[in-house]
Amino acid sequence: MTMLHTPFSQIAAPETVPISVLCMERCHLGEGPSYDASSDTAWWFDILERRLFEARLETGRVRIHDLPVMASALAQIDANRQMLAAEDGLYLREIASGKLTRVAKLAGKDGPIRSNDARVHQSGTFWVSTMGRAAEAGAGAIHAFRDGEVSLLFSGLTIPNAICFSPDGATGYFADTRENALYRVSIDPATGLPVGAPAILHKREAAGGLDGAVTDEQGLIWCAIWGGGCVDVYSPSGDRLRSIAMPARQPSCPVFVGPRFDRLLVTSAYENMSADARTADPDHGRTFRADVGAIGRAEPCLRWGGS
Repeated sequence: MTMLHTPFSQIAAPETVPISVLCMERCHLGEGPSYDASSDTAWWFDILERRLFEARLETGRVRIHDLPVMASALAQIDANRQMLAAEDGLYLREIASGKLTRVAKLAGKDGPIRSNDARVHQSGTFWVSTMGRAAEAGAGAIHAFRDGEVSLLFSGLTIPNAICFSPDGATGYFADTRENALYRVSIDPATGLPVGAPAILHKREAAGGLDGAVTDEQGLIWCAIWGGGCVDVYSPSGDRLRSIAMPARQPSCPVFVGPRFDRLLVTSAYENMSADARTADPDHGRTFRADVGAIGRAEPCLRWGGS
């Protein structure tokens, strides 16, 4: 699929595309959407309210699962199991029963933390970010979970976000929302682990913060802009190519969904919004599905126990 883009300097305002509300239930802090194509099921979290959403896209049925911990993202292992990134570690989840078993710890060097953004590399390695509970400066980090072991990849971040990977698996991306910087790093496609140091790919100067992201089949980076009410699209060289308006001021993370991966699911949040701000933003915290004219890719399964 070939897409032609107008240079961003010539775009006066974000594009308006067909968007529907996938779930009317508001999320205090919606995050971590993922999609299992084998069951046509989307999953996402309300971190602060300790809830996991399960949406069967064909029927539109949405179930909400209460969780005993704050969790923010998941990785599919197989048809029966998932791995959840949570405030105190990684949990194996049995889909049928919802049973959780902690299999690894996540710890910060100073004070309490929680998990935030995460995504699985094509090799099956799970990149998971953590941050301070109050977004303390420098308390954030990105970890890799592979073959049952957690290793530290990057530290000294504040709000690590936008974890995603190029289609060939040779480049990783992440952002620090506080610094509004998007980074790229060379990685080993066979292991999903870095082979170089991160470098700034894009520094956002406009309003809003770089939040969750996903790549499409062309390798373009689709990044939710927290507080900016849009999803922006960046090239692998850091050029901003498109900006797509969202119905909520605080979109948090996108993922491609549908049998052809041709729709974009976007979570949002009302965290830290005043009553007046919520009134002015009537779709705050809802979850959306947008027709953006692009094709995504299937999310890889996590490598677990040799699987």
